[in-house]
Amino acid sequence: MKDDDEKIKDHVKEHYTKLVQARETSCCAPTTSCCSPSSLDIDLASKKEWAQTIGYTKDDLDNLPETVTDISFGCGNPTAIAELKPGEIVLDLGSGGGIDVFLSAKKVGESGKAIGLDMTNEMLERARKNAHQMGLKNVKFVKGEMENMPIEDNSIDVVISNCVINLSPNKDKVFQEIYRVLKPGGRMCVSDIVLTDELPNEIKEDLNAWAGCVAGALLEEEYIEKIKKAGLKNVKIQSKRTAVELASVAPENLKQHAKNIVSIKIKAFK
Repeated sequence: MKDDDEKIKDHVKEHYTKLVQARETSCCAPTTSCCSPSSLDIDLASKKEWAQTIGYTKDDLDNLPETVTDISFGCGNPTAIAELKPGEIVLDLGSGGGIDVFLSAKKVGESGKAIGLDMTNEMLERARKNAHQMGLKNVKFVKGEMENMPIEDNSIDVVISNCVINLSPNKDKVFQEIYRVLKPGGRMCVSDIVLTDELPNEIKEDLNAWAGCVAGALLEEEYIEKIKKAGLKNVKIQSKRTAVELASVAPENLKQHAKNIVSIKIKAFK
């Protein structure tokens, strides 16, 4: 029998595989996809308007094809706080359709590189198609898990992630891996979901709530402590907002706790 961690990973993988397939077939998508609008009936203009509320600019979105923006499930824009420079190497954890990889690639230029890491084959396939469509040469998408990254030690300038670390059942290992792959002086810039109060056990044990970026979320102070424990320094919250949009896509038993769900952007250094 698989242990609980593997059950969670398998459910998350299945959930996001179905989301990709739903977009490609115009069927109904699963109802929870982190913080993003999940209805396929939402037109592109509405999706872009929503994306601007979590930190993307109109210019960011207008320069991306619909096949990128229609499959983005984040809770913020980590590239907005990453202060990326030409020539840097960026790693995006849980890169999905590639939105933050593509924005990073533009900022680091031809002398830099943006790498996307994802554990879902369908997401990787979509991201690679998007990269080919956009003609980008400085991007790469690799299959792997955040807890065991197929990335060399001390090789990355900036690690970004967008509402993904909360999905991991072993966040200590994720932050340890981030520390390992970062170059000395490198930085971590992530958007994620945290809690201001504990959730009841019935939600914590709900696999659909895990896939919806809620059940696996930590208390804010616990999240920060795990970052520090991994060895990262100068941990600072760059912004914070109540993730009220989750209430509309959350399971019924979660709606009353929506006020305790917070989207934050955090930066830390090696």
